[in-house]
Amino acid sequence: MSKHKEQKKNKPEIEIDEKIEQESDIQKDASKDSSLENTETSFDEQLAAEKDKFLRLFAEFENYKRRTIKERLDLFKTANKELMTALLPVLDDFDRALNEIKKAEDDELFKGVELISLKFRNTLEQKGLTWMTVQVGDVFDADLHQAITQITAPTPDLKGKIIDVVEQGYTLGENIIRFPKVVVGN
Repeated sequence: MSKHKEQKKNKPEIEIDEKIEQESDIQKDASKDSSLENTETSFDEQLAAEKDKFLRLFAEFENYKRRTIKERLDLFKTANKELMTALLPVLDDFDRALNEIKKAEDDELFKGVELISLKFRNTLEQKGLTWMTVQVGDVFDADLHQAITQITAPTPDLKGKIIDVVEQGYTLGENIIRFPKVVVGN
């Protein structure tokens, strides 16, 4: 009987130990699950952060490409700015020469110089140079014109308007490379 009692005593202890082990296994599984959930949450957060970083970097690169393309186009448009600026006095000399030859009434010389002048102007136009149209009687605009002097207006309706154009203005692309020099009525 003592053997039987001993077995009974040991049996409940074994069952208790097994229950404790089962509970500890359940807790371990639960902690593994929660650590897996934490890992998954952490992984999702890292993935979202990396996606955000990638999108920002991609957008930055696209902006950089657009900006460099625009700068390159602007550079091509105004690459000849120095050359064009240096040739403007030659254009002015052609205009003066044509005016003087017209006064001298030498038609053959006038036609020859005019032909050279037109060829020169057409070449510059093909390279992007355009003439600013300024006429006597236009309203003076300080953003578009350079006032050399002010004189009293011959008529009241010419006050604040252009009375004379001394030197022609030019643009290269969208940029003004020389403002027209004008006389303004006061």
